[in-house]
Amino acid sequence: MEAVKLAGLEPGAVFGYFEKLCSIPHGSGNTKMISDYLVSFAREQGLKYIQDELNNVILFGDGTCGMENHPPVILQGHMDMVCDQNPDCKIDMSAEGLDVTHDGVSVFAKGTTLGGDDGIAVAFAMALLADPTIAHPPLEVIITVDEEVGMLGANGIDVSMLKGRTMINLDSEDEGVFIVSCAGGARATLSLEAPRRAVYGPCIRLSVDSLRGGHSGAEIHKNRGNANKIMGEFMRRIQQKMPLCMTSFTGGVKDNAIPHSCQATFVAMGTEMERINEIAQELQAEIRRDYDEPNAQIQAFHVDALGGNSLSTEDTARITDLLCRAPNAIQSMSQQIPGLVQTSLNMGVVRLGERFTITFSVRSSVNQEKNELLQKLRSLAEEFHADYTQCGEYPAWEFKEDSALRQTMVRIFTEQYGKEPQVLALHAGLECGLLGEKLPGLDCVSIGPQMHDIHTSREKLEIASTERTWKFLLEVLKAL
Repeated sequence: MEAVKLAGLEPGAVFGYFEKLCSIPHGSGNTKMISDYLVSFAREQGLKYIQDELNNVILFGDGTCGMENHPPVILQGHMDMVCDQNPDCKIDMSAEGLDVTHDGVSVFAKGTTLGGDDGIAVAFAMALLADPTIAHPPLEVIITVDEEVGMLGANGIDVSMLKGRTMINLDSEDEGVFIVSCAGGARATLSLEAPRRAVYGPCIRLSVDSLRGGHSGAEIHKNRGNANKIMGEFMRRIQQKMPLCMTSFTGGVKDNAIPHSCQATFVAMGTEMERINEIAQELQAEIRRDYDEPNAQIQAFHVDALGGNSLSTEDTARITDLLCRAPNAIQSMSQQIPGLVQTSLNMGVVRLGERFTITFSVRSSVNQEKNELLQKLRSLAEEFHADYTQCGEYPAWEFKEDSALRQTMVRIFTEQYGKEPQVLALHAGLECGLLGEKLPGLDCVSIGPQMHDIHTSREKLEIASTERTWKFLLEVLKAL
């Protein structure tokens, strides 16, 4: 553990381990290196550990400072991160570490996501396990893989050997907010045949860019534009003037990240660039007016080519219709909890490859509504003669009325901060529901330090908040 860019920040051990984690590529689906690093850490510290075939890791730490015989406490987070970066960033996030730094207020990575979600949970746990002078009960630390792509690690992990039934999840990003319930969800994909043929004519590139993006659970209610949906409307308006033949389409990076950019190219059966630019300007003005998207850029460019391997005008029009008609964003609000999104979906990733695919992240705290929304997508697939697949389904984490952990944490927070925390349900998914099914009677609360713009290259982790959250966590563990 050799902190360089983050040296001098407090808590030193936490930021030291966090910087080391940032130096190891660990995007979802690319977790072998970081999983092996955690195993090496366990061996160096003399800790018992389990590493399963999925690369999930469970670390076991003895109780300290007279707390050896207390009931064990579970700490939980995930090791994978969402990989996103600015167009001009040259880092290969599949093979290279992050260019992590700080400005005295926040830690961030130059040009990429930071992975504070959820590397900070891993760093907290490592700092605890490495320091025998910190008072805590026996610890069972669950660090899962592929949380960001459907909680695959939590779904597949075996936790039957764990004795703890009190769990602190460290995967929240708002200091002073205790999450005690969350929505369930699933990933759904519609896939259409995309036969190509040589088509000749003038070519154009359409661009929707510079949107805010963000987490499709935590920020779906913030009136942010979806680049894929906007591109569908852009295409629809142009097709009212001239036929288009699609040659490429790339929108979004993750199903659970609101897409901030979408690019598509076409052979246009006309050369009215002036009118296309007018459509772009009109749509850009509407998006900036109707959404919280002051920097939205909607543009059209002439491409120096005479044709390409394209879809037919009919298939392009059918795809445009599907993009426009597919549901997106908030579908219903909770009647029991004011301000809580109850059901939503995010058109996260759209691609034209051998087939045309649209992948959605579906969320709901009401299982019936989740199932109804998934059925709506199935029906849409049937109507458009598309294949439908579904995966990554996870249950809702239901509110526990008599939570001793919540009461203890609220008391300690109030003593430390001089005010009570917010106790909230969350529309975004957490692994607590899946783990709660595997550990009957689990009492769980989710917390974390203050982060901003997670899942985007603007992601920041507040330094002072990290220190406060660390001190709070130590007091809670001491009380347990």
